[in-house]
Amino acid sequence: MEQLILDSKTWLLVLTGAGVSAESGVPTFRGMDGLWENHPIEDVASPQGFVKDPALVWRFYSQRRAAASAVHPNPGHDALVAWERHLGDRFLMATQNVDGLHRRAGSQRVVEMHGTLFKTRCSKCKRTPFDDTTAYPEGTVPTCGDCGGKLRPHIVWFGEYLDPADMQRIEDFALRGSTSGGRFVFLAAGTSGAVYPAAGIVDRVSEAGGETWLVNLDPPQNASSFDHHVTGKSGEVLPKLAKRV
Repeated sequence: MEQLILDSKTWLLVLTGAGVSAESGVPTFRGMDGLWENHPIEDVASPQGFVKDPALVWRFYSQRRAAASAVHPNPGHDALVAWERHLGDRFLMATQNVDGLHRRAGSQRVVEMHGTLFKTRCSKCKRTPFDDTTAYPEGTVPTCGDCGGKLRPHIVWFGEYLDPADMQRIEDFALRGSTSGGRFVFLAAGTSGAVYPAAGIVDRVSEAGGETWLVNLDPPQNASSFDHHVTGKSGEVLPKLAKRV
């Protein structure tokens, strides 16, 4: 296996997707037909669905919270923690996962692009999102202690935009890494390299002269876009991939 060298001049941007969580046993909650309990996923993962039936939305996310709380980080998560400790501020991870496993493993420099299951915010006022691990009983719709509005999961739903501050943090890191005079590396793990955001990031990093890697169970459709690609489970590949010097 090719090795990713992490030395004192390396800046590393990592993007993780559902494949990293799947190895911990996180269920997808969507059947082969794309439905959850015969509901289109938009019924429980869109602003319109929340307005229509907030109790149904909370039942869905309470199930997801309970399921995510019952699983544990895998060796892929642990490897990323070790890389971060080695590189310090020259490391940043963006994740599409909402299960909180990266933080539970010990990752600190994390951008949770799609939000997190374990935070809640108000759908009405600008109260700061707060930590919340509660799996609410069926039929419960929690309300805001500040304004009385309905609380909602701190998740980016269909039809909503990613947080501009999160995107700016990734952009700023990429700019620092690509102009550092050192070596800038982008690695995507557990996600297809051919879809957004991986496809967009890999092209930009390549244009900036950076080095690009993909670790995924399925061979990449856009293999030529990456300098290196390793086919396999991230929990098996990542612990062996890097050489810290």
